[in-house]
Amino acid sequence: MRAFVLWLMLCLPAAVTAQGAATLLADSVALNGENQLVATGNVEVLFGGSRLTASQIVFDQPSDTLRIVGPIFIRSADGTLMTADRATLDPRLENGILQGARIVLDQQLLLVANQIDRREGRYSQLYKTSATSCRVCGKPPLWEIRAERVVHDQQERQLYFSNATFRVRGVPIIWLPQIRLPDPTLERATGLLIPEQRNTTLLGFGIKLPYFITLGDSRDLTVTPYLSQETATLELRYRQAFVNGDLTVEGAVSDDTLNPQTRSYLFAQGRFDLRDSYQLIFDIEAVSDTAYLLDYGYSDKDRLDSALQLLRVTDGSLYNARLTNYQTLRSDESNASLPPIIADVTYEASYEPAFGGLLRYGASFDLAYRYSETDGDDGRDVSRAGAEGSWEESWILPFGLVADAQTALRADLYYVNDDIAFAQEDLRVTPSAGVTLRWPLARANTGGAAHLIEPMISLGWADSYGGTPPNEDSLRTELDRANLFAMSRYAGEDRVETGTQAAAGVTWTRFGTGGVTSMLSFGRIVRDQVQDGFTATSGLDGKQSDWLIAGQVTAPGGFLFDTRSLWDDAQALTVADSRIAWQNDWVSLGTNYIWLGPDAEEGRSGTISEWTLDAAVSLNDVWTFEFDGRYDVAADRATRAGVGLQWKNECVTIDVSASRRFTSSTTVEPTTSFGISGSIGGFSTGRAAGGIATGCKN
Repeated sequence: MRAFVLWLMLCLPAAVTAQGAATLLADSVALNGENQLVATGNVEVLFGGSRLTASQIVFDQPSDTLRIVGPIFIRSADGTLMTADRATLDPRLENGILQGARIVLDQQLLLVANQIDRREGRYSQLYKTSATSCRVCGKPPLWEIRAERVVHDQQERQLYFSNATFRVRGVPIIWLPQIRLPDPTLERATGLLIPEQRNTTLLGFGIKLPYFITLGDSRDLTVTPYLSQETATLELRYRQAFVNGDLTVEGAVSDDTLNPQTRSYLFAQGRFDLRDSYQLIFDIEAVSDTAYLLDYGYSDKDRLDSALQLLRVTDGSLYNARLTNYQTLRSDESNASLPPIIADVTYEASYEPAFGGLLRYGASFDLAYRYSETDGDDGRDVSRAGAEGSWEESWILPFGLVADAQTALRADLYYVNDDIAFAQEDLRVTPSAGVTLRWPLARANTGGAAHLIEPMISLGWADSYGGTPPNEDSLRTELDRANLFAMSRYAGEDRVETGTQAAAGVTWTRFGTGGVTSMLSFGRIVRDQVQDGFTATSGLDGKQSDWLIAGQVTAPGGFLFDTRSLWDDAQALTVADSRIAWQNDWVSLGTNYIWLGPDAEEGRSGTISEWTLDAAVSLNDVWTFEFDGRYDVAADRATRAGVGLQWKNECVTIDVSASRRFTSSTTVEPTTSFGISGSIGGFSTGRAAGGIATGCKN
């Protein structure tokens, strides 16, 4: 029968602290004279969140020490595991010597030592030590660090190695007189991160050496020198978390052989919560030259946008103020034609009046400013101030019909400068009204599948009184499921659809018993007037729109298929775009196809037919293959391709990648890049957590 003794309360007053008394459990507890207590058989000691098990413990009261006979197993309050053959410790398990000991940190890093000295409950000093996160199978592990001495600072969570050698399968690779590494429990620590080798046809063979610097609990800085045959680059990343938001700044400065000038870029973004539910959001993007981002692989963006935004969203209102500056990197485009500066302010609110329905109202202001004072498109400045009110209501009619009605009135005042083709000041008033009828029809099969067919028809009218302002914000619009029954399908406020129009369509949805859901819908629009501003491939030009056919299939296991196409009356395809996505524990797949016919108004003289693919496949527990690419079917050539291969087990991760950009222009050239990086598990700067153990074979 096991004995239970509150022994420190009675016999060991020196061990009683603010943490409470220790507890001893053992099969047998005996007093050896008046100065020693001997516990044998399944001995357990619990104290201050720590737990010790052993075969025998002898407490010597005069020296206030525990002589422990193994096998010894200690689990500290922070989760650190320690084993030993024998030990001499104080009753608090904080100070003493362990022989033939092992320490396991965060279930990742194993340290084996001939002897461990415990000091102040904080320091563990290990002699003749081997450290690894690999499985040890009676032969040298895949990697290990052997050191004459290792000090583990449990409070700072740091490991200090002296006279250390890094070995692979027992073979010495590099000798390090002193090295400091964070233990696996530390998430952020100043020090060198994982180096990355990079080789490109433009910049040659190079290496990146990132160094992470902690600047307190809420700030950090990463400095990355990048050196190659063709460049000397310094990359920087600064992050700071605030009580009410966060800030991230990234950038680089380069001196290379590709450009005689110093090259640089800066990206910064932040979001802050202010009083009364307001949010301050900003985004800054700047670059020294048009080719820098692509040359170094920092970004594929061909237009930069820097924005400052103040946003407030409540249950019944929306306030949004934004200022944006655009910078084009395209060789066939100028900043003056964008325009470069856009400002917009919007306020919207809604409430339910006593007579029923929903009443919405709002006001807005837009500004498009160009630096040039040239008369016409490249110098025109436009500002608009507008107000709008609308009312909408829904009813359920006999036979399950659903009717929706809405009416709206909008007024806009325009001011135009540097373009004599338009009046300098112009007022436009636009009334509109519309009604939509839906007839949902549902049916369930005996097998459990359910079907929903919903025919819809809408009738709308709108007119515009006043002048016709320049079109700055409604240049690109396409017909899709979301705007088939809209009152106006222009993307902005500068254009409105006028006259009488009708839209008709039907949607069929099937809910399968196995979780498979499929949907198919089609429809078109008929008007009494041709609308200005819709291009040939928008599907909206002419009195009759193209036929819209759209479908979607979703299935358990993360599968999605979505497609949309536009067909004209001659049954010729105008637009087609499709997407397939599939994601589970082993596969991540995303592929898109787009087809666009020629359209002179959109600056497209030929057909666009293009595939994009982004895929990752886990071949087994340790190998992962990744591929991404873009192929121009119309030109029968690839525009981008990249492959990556990762090998990962419980203690090592190795990534190998290669990519090729085939596109070229007056500012950028085709380039190929190769990269390799690796990390070892067990340290917070290079964990391979989640990898599969290689196992031990007989």
